[in-house]
Amino acid sequence: MRQGGRVAGKPSSHRSDSAPPAPGLAARQAAARLLAAVVDAHTPLDGLTDNEHGHPQYRALDGRDRALVRAILVTALRHRMTIAGLLSRRLEKPLPANATTLSHILHVAAAQVLFLDVPDSAAVDLAVTHAKADPRTARFSGLVNGVLRALARAKDVELPQALATTDDAPEWFGDRLRKAYGSETAHAILAAHRIEAPVDFTVKADPALWAERFGGIVLPTGTVRVERLPAAVIELPGFAEGAWWVQDAAAALPAGLFGDITGKRVADLCAAPGGKTAQLVLAGAKVTAVDTSKSRLTRLRQNLDRLGMNAEVVQSDLFDYTPAELFDAVLLDAPCSSTGTVRRHPDVPWTKTPADIGKLADLQRRLLQRAVTLVKPGGRIIFSNCSLDPLEGEDLHRTFLTEAKDIIDDPIRLDEIPGIASFVTPQGTLRTTPAGFDLGNPALSGLDGFFAARLRRTS
Repeated sequence: MRQGGRVAGKPSSHRSDSAPPAPGLAARQAAARLLAAVVDAHTPLDGLTDNEHGHPQYRALDGRDRALVRAILVTALRHRMTIAGLLSRRLEKPLPANATTLSHILHVAAAQVLFLDVPDSAAVDLAVTHAKADPRTARFSGLVNGVLRALARAKDVELPQALATTDDAPEWFGDRLRKAYGSETAHAILAAHRIEAPVDFTVKADPALWAERFGGIVLPTGTVRVERLPAAVIELPGFAEGAWWVQDAAAALPAGLFGDITGKRVADLCAAPGGKTAQLVLAGAKVTAVDTSKSRLTRLRQNLDRLGMNAEVVQSDLFDYTPAELFDAVLLDAPCSSTGTVRRHPDVPWTKTPADIGKLADLQRRLLQRAVTLVKPGGRIIFSNCSLDPLEGEDLHRTFLTEAKDIIDDPIRLDEIPGIASFVTPQGTLRTTPAGFDLGNPALSGLDGFFAARLRRTS
């Protein structure tokens, strides 16, 4: 497709300074700016789109445009390689390496044309206006127009084939999944990442009642699941009363692996935002929640207050934390690469690198070495994280056991929690992936990727 734009600098190629901005242009400009921050600067999307502390260009928008920006970004990241492939077919030659702004404008528009309920004409026209308004891309406005209009004409034929033959992930991420799980399971995981995750609730009591109220189902593990939220979380029945909290079904599993903890002193390390703390309290434990982040602990306290629960809350770096008395049990849900949460956070593969995974695995190993010293002899330690990478899970667990003194494996049994048999590995650890837990409906199936192992201190 030939470049069809006017020469940069000619008056007719730019809107007049006195003309009002095109409706919707600010949202597209913000989406392109934030997409650049994710892809080029590896900035997490949640921080950029935080309503109080997010990117200024995002916070300047009204609520409706903010929602549109998030929808565009999630879609553009979820289908980034498919979009890139379809765009490249319409270019006579690849875009220059330094044409990142132009690339982001095209991706933002293509996400709307291919996947969102936005009229093709509106998406294309705003992309052309966007290109003309930026001196770096003004001379490419004709190219933007031609490429996107050709994409809109061909999408019904080409999009299904592109989705069937493309893995929507950076090459490094797909390679690691294939190495860990094999080609078939890796492909299934990547396919699941394209589908928005369902919403899961841990309820205090009567899951069937809450499933009926939310129009959802009860999973075999006791979690209540809905395909889509019927309203904003704070507007749902039971929120103000503290009857439940939002928590992925996989994230709810580790806290249930202690057995009976009624009356026992249990430490939840790296505890914020507090979903597992709440589970431990609900199970009857005397819980100490430890986290290094003051702001995250503030959120944990707010969550516990809403739920009507009490726990000792301690702000401390785990390496500096020394309790007055050792605990009966310890849960370490360690900070990780979060590659198990890509369905919810499609920016993760684009903001993390293999080097990050290595550094995080080393941090987890050191945190686990510290955590096992906080439990009494005979006490259990649950180690877990939401990574799909064996370096942070299976490999770490195996290496730790060969090096640790006075720590033995305490394998998880198939029947400990209803519904977990398919997640328990032959080694007695727990592994979930987005490709598992097929419920017949892709929008209701799957789990976050999670790893959990149970250990016991001998002396």
